Amino acid sequence: MFVQVDLKRDIETKIEEIQKRLKKYGFDGWLLFDYHGSNRFAHDLLGIPPNTVLTRRFFYWIPARGEPEKVLHAIEADSLDYLPGKKHLYLSWSELDAVLATILKKAKTIAMEYSPRNNNPNVSVVDAGTIEVIREAGVEVVSSADLLQHFTSVLDEKQVESHLAAAEVLSKTANRAWDLIADQLRVGKPISEYDVQQFILSEFIANECITDEGPSCAVNDHTALPHYTATRETSRNIEPGDFILIDLWCKKDLPYAVYSDITRIAVAAPQPTPRQQEIFEIVKHAQTEAIELIRSRLKSGKRITGAEVDDLCRNLIIEKGYGANFTHRSGHNIDTNVHGAGANLDNFETCDHRKLLPATCLSIEPGIYLPGEFGVRLEYNLLIRDDGTLQITGGTEESIICLL
Repeated sequence: MFVQVDLKRDIETKIEEIQKRLKKYGFDGWLLFDYHGSNRFAHDLLGIPPNTVLTRRFFYWIPARGEPEKVLHAIEADSLDYLPGKKHLYLSWSELDAVLATILKKAKTIAMEYSPRNNNPNVSVVDAGTIEVIREAGVEVVSSADLLQHFTSVLDEKQVESHLAAAEVLSKTANRAWDLIADQLRVGKPISEYDVQQFILSEFIANECITDEGPSCAVNDHTALPHYTATRETSRNIEPGDFILIDLWCKKDLPYAVYSDITRIAVAAPQPTPRQQEIFEIVKHAQTEAIELIRSRLKSGKRITGAEVDDLCRNLIIEKGYGANFTHRSGHNIDTNVHGAGANLDNFETCDHRKLLPATCLSIEPGIYLPGEFGVRLEYNLLIRDDGTLQITGGTEESIICLL
């Protein structure tokens, strides 16, 4: 009983916030749609309890002004009774079309989880046929992508603290991994990529952290494979002179905890080769310039999108002749998932024109991968504070780490 009351109160508060945002964006409303769990954002936003029986199409209309309205199949009439608003029931598809036309008759522009041309598949979860039905009601459908971020990706202070704690664990673990490798090499004891991976995992456990998969330790040409993960069977021993990359991510073992995600590189030598140093400096420059672009835009109060940051990183690497060797986006949103629901630094794999928001977290990780040789990726995290100031987390790598 108390859970239901709390849920209703939370939803009412959220709807008030949504309506404020709708007015700010100039939308007449937000139409949430789901069929058989196809729209996880709708379920999360509405706080739909697990095991709720919803086997038919449902819609929840949140107008910028006025009372919400819900549309349900008659055999599931009471499934969303905890949600405020007038209830409309349908049986046939033609009745559904008529109901939608009725509730949308005063609207001109509505938001849905849609992206033109599927440019941003991260948020484009409403199928094309449903979009066609809504358009036939005489409204313009626009993407909810920017609006959605306010409710999926903005972190509260408790989550920020959990991210900072995870970032500290990662930074210390990376340093301990380098010490382990160096110590083993100095005394001539074998150590493999897999050994390092397992050591990192043991450090996570010791620090009450969890991870979804990984981490990764890669040597030489393996570092040119962005998603390489060692196994017992594929693992290679680390030898003096080797080029090494470790990629590690974790979060505290708490329900609300936010990930941290970093990548570091080192050489098992007194100094890197000129070629390794050249590639490092190009990647480092791209990373630094990305930070400066974000900082300057936020300071001036101007909008900055993930696509713009990716363009900057990519163009700097292209200018040096390595565009074809930068094979992924420049960074990703981070929340309770290591690859979060918010804006990514991407105008390459997708067109992510979402705004970078205050109180969000992201990775910045340009890379250059030379097949058969080595790859350099530098990754740390950026916390955009409520006031628009920036905080780099997870530590930075200013030069290639030399282990011997």
